[in-house]
Amino acid sequence: MLRRRVQDDISSSEEEEEEEEVDEKEEDDVDVDEKEDDSDFEPVSDGRGKFKANSKPKAKAIPKRPSTASARSKKNLSAAASAATKKKSAGGGGGGGLGGRGEGGGGTKSTGGKKAGAAAVAGRKRRKVDNDNDDDEEEEEEEEEEEEEEEDEENSEEEREGGGRGHRRSWGKGKTAAKEKGKGKAKSLTSVGSSKVDKVLEEVRLLMLRSRRYDAPNPSLAELGITTVREVSDMAPEGVLWEIEQTVLQVAGMILRGEGFSYQVPTRSATNQLYIAELDRIVLSDKVATRTFLNPREVRKTAITTRILQLVHEVLSKGIHITKRDMFYTDVKLFKDQKESDVVLDDVACMLGCTRSCLNVVASEKGLVVGRVQFEEDGDYIDCTRMGVGGKAIPPYIDKIAKIQSDAKFILLVEKEAAYMRLAEDRFYNKYPCIVITAKGQPDVATRLFLKKLKMELHIPVLGLVDSDPYGLKILSVYMTGSKNMSYDSASLTTSDIKWLGVRPSDLDKYNIPAQCRLDMTEHDMRTGRQLLQEEFIQKNPEWVKELELMLKMKKKAEIQALSAFGFQYITEDYLPRKLEKGDWI
Repeated sequence: MLRRRVQDDISSSEEEEEEEEVDEKEEDDVDVDEKEDDSDFEPVSDGRGKFKANSKPKAKAIPKRPSTASARSKKNLSAAASAATKKKSAGGGGGGGLGGRGEGGGGTKSTGGKKAGAAAVAGRKRRKVDNDNDDDEEEEEEEEEEEEEEEDEENSEEEREGGGRGHRRSWGKGKTAAKEKGKGKAKSLTSVGSSKVDKVLEEVRLLMLRSRRYDAPNPSLAELGITTVREVSDMAPEGVLWEIEQTVLQVAGMILRGEGFSYQVPTRSATNQLYIAELDRIVLSDKVATRTFLNPREVRKTAITTRILQLVHEVLSKGIHITKRDMFYTDVKLFKDQKESDVVLDDVACMLGCTRSCLNVVASEKGLVVGRVQFEEDGDYIDCTRMGVGGKAIPPYIDKIAKIQSDAKFILLVEKEAAYMRLAEDRFYNKYPCIVITAKGQPDVATRLFLKKLKMELHIPVLGLVDSDPYGLKILSVYMTGSKNMSYDSASLTTSDIKWLGVRPSDLDKYNIPAQCRLDMTEHDMRTGRQLLQEEFIQKNPEWVKELELMLKMKKKAEIQALSAFGFQYITEDYLPRKLEKGDWI
């Protein structure tokens, strides 16, 4: 009995020792897993805001082994521990274990422990290799995407073929679609539908190439041998001040001699205008008139001229800008009507030989621009794609605009603000890269100067979208050949080679404009149309003559908004894309 009790006590103590050894080996194995996991990951920045492993991509963390194993695992562990205990008691050494790490000294490792440890290590390695392969594939896909974007940028630069003289830059690298696992390269969203857009803009691209020759500097009047005209030029403030002071000194000399003073003012009447076909613009002849203070009919206008010279000298001396409205309110009793002060202001500019903008007296903001163009305005960065639906007001100080950049394929010049708002709200310029400009009707000086600046720096076509009536064509001609009122400054205010995109009289039947959207032309409309037919700048273009004759024959006119009869977005989704794709402009 005593022997049995002793044997039972020995057996129970051996079982307790086996269980303790098994628990210790499990804890050791878990420690080994955790140490291997931590030693592989050392955060190192890759320069793009991401972190990666020092030698390998980050492996996924291996979860700890559960405390409650399955019955089979416990049985295997107990068997391995029992075998190790028996060998320990027989050979005096301790060894083996799940991870293959011996605790004793000199004992042989158990076969079961060795296999289990090897299996665990192999499993961890396989998981790490899989994770490494996945991370490597993701990195390869990212590199391939970057290479595709660089190739797209190079291709887009080649398509521009030098246009813009380095002022353009790549726009919209685009977002990428969700990557499909195990399938090569990711597709870029910018490529979706790009073939259709390229097809629509193919004729525009060809037009850009063909019209490059018109962007070459026009010959000067002296080179053409024309000496009977008067033109102004840009002048520094110091130069304008000197001209004003010399004029006033001459007036003072006349007064001291008792002659009464007068001014030699160029005549800007319609009879003193010339159209130069070689330059494709209207110029002012060299005829002048004397404006004397002693003449009762001219005394008031002479006084206004003197007052304008004084105000301009003050503005230039202070280095500031004012509006024409500001000038009018400085002496309301003398000017009486702003039209009188505005007319004399143009006379003064023509008399001094400088552009009106050189006088630092500008008109209020009127024109608007939206679309794919960026520039600096007096040091401030302006991005016209981020100006909301209304776009950016064209500043009257065009001389303060610099560093123009754009990837636009063309400029869309719109007569009416309503059509401009439709194009801006529909983000037409995003689908078909362009710049949209409007002067809200009759063009102002700032809008004409801005359009000229864009054309000369970007070298892209200008397409006009105006009403199908005589006034729409007249407005388009002002942008192209200049106005008679400011013919003295036509060199800086005109943009030649503008294409008449629409709405043309032939479009009324071609696009089936409903009868209720066509208006009857008034007698005044008919008279204006017949006068336009006699103009040289109209007669030089047979296609324009044909359209204008059709308008007078039909006696019908239509506004751009007539296209809304087919839907408010018809102009952006159907009419303009069809026009661009067919190259339907004249």
